[in-house]
Formats: sequence, C-alpha cells, structure tokens
Amino acid sequence: MLSRDDRRLKIAVVDDDPAVRQTVADLLTEEGYEPVCCADAASLLSTLEAMRLDLIVLDLKLPDRDGIALSAQISATSGTPIIMLTGRAGDIDRVMGLEVGADDYIVKPFHNREFVARVKAVLRRTMREMTAPAAASPKRGYRFAGFTLDTDGRKLTDPMGRPVTLTVAEFDLLLALVRAHGRVLSRNQILDLTHHDRDDVFDRTIDVLILRLRRKIESNPQQPWLIRTERGLGYIFDCAVEAFGG
Repeated sequence: MLSRDDRRLKIAVVDDDPAVRQTVADLLTEEGYEPVCCADAASLLSTLEAMRLDLIVLDLKLPDRDGIALSAQISATSGTPIIMLTGRAGDIDRVMGLEVGADDYIVKPFHNREFVARVKAVLRRTMREMTAPAAASPKRGYRFAGFTLDTDGRKLTDPMGRPVTLTVAEFDLLLALVRAHGRVLSRNQILDLTHHDRDDVFDRTIDVLILRLRRKIESNPQQPWLIRTERGLGYIFDCAVEAFGG
C-alpha cells in the first residue's frame, strides 16, 4: 500500500454528483486511501488551504467553476497531481486538460479496476519526488545545456540552479527524450516509454506534452533546438547529454 510518513494518502474527490463522489470515495477507502469529498470548486480551494492533498480527482464540469480553469490555477500554485474525471470523451477535452497540467484523464463511466489502477499509477510516479530530501544533491541523472535532471529526486534545475516545475507526465517525457538523445523517437515509441499503464492515450497527448516542455526549457519555444520535430517521424532530443552517478 502506498504511504508517506505512515499516514493515509489524502485524495480529493471533486464532483457535483453525490453518487459519483460516493462511488469514488468508496473505491479509494477500500484501497486504504483517505477520500476528501468536495462538491464544487470553492470547497476544493478551501480544502487546499486547510490541508495537504496527495492527489485530486477533478470533474471537468463543476457548478461554480470550469474544471479546466480550476486545474490551471492549481497547477500554477501547487504541485498536487490531478486526474481529470469527465463524461466528455472528445479529444479536444483531453488536450485541454493536458495543456493545463493534468497528469491523467478518465472518462465516465469507468471500470472500477481501471480507475484504481490510474490512481495508483499517478501516485507511484510521484512517490520518489514526494519523499526525496529537499536538500539532497542529485546522485544520478543527466546534465544538458546547463540543466540538471535528477532521476532519483525527479527534479529539474535550470542553468541558474533554479527548480523547474514539471508535472509527472512532463518529467517522464523529458527523461525518455534525454535517455534517447540523438535518436528520433516516434510518437508510439514515446507512448510506450512513458505510459505503461494506459491503453487509451492518443498521439496528440505527446504533442501537447512536447509543447509544455518546450515552454519550460527552450529559450525560444517557437524555434526549439533542444527538442526538435522530425516531420513525419517524431521528435529528437538534439543536445549533448552527460550522464552522472552510474
């Protein structure tokens, strides 16, 4: 069971439908998590001020706030991972959710086992970052263009030594690109390397994540030189990379 400091992980369940909230809360309780139910955006924001959350399961359509706008606000001010939960299945909604920093996306109605697997996958990918000592120096990782990618602490620092905030999905994508530096990776190859527990991720997901990464590490995202597009083939991390720590 996932734990931190011997406490139950707190997961906010944000949905205006009482039946959905109860179903999700029951699933999380059965897995040993502590659900915190919120019926609207205002309730979630109050909860974030009052306690630390380990994950937010956020409905796209809320009575007092658009879920995508709310996700963007949370991503800009908090490192709490977000799983978007919605009844919309269109690609455009998935893309919008990813663009604002959501870590995963689940369409209602969902299978209980799939939902639990998604929750565990996001938490599993964040556990090392959550438990890594804040002041610890990176023991293993990669250096490129002045950046340092700490693979143990799941952190990225820029050439000035400042932390670069990455979502779980962004970090996994950057790590895959860096490890394959100098080689072109197709979208399918990137999906295989970064989304092991998903079977409905689509190619556009990678394009959106690439755009987000470029905004954070490229000096000019409109003319990228670190992550280049090879038209019709995929993407290549076109930069010298130094591995350290074995």
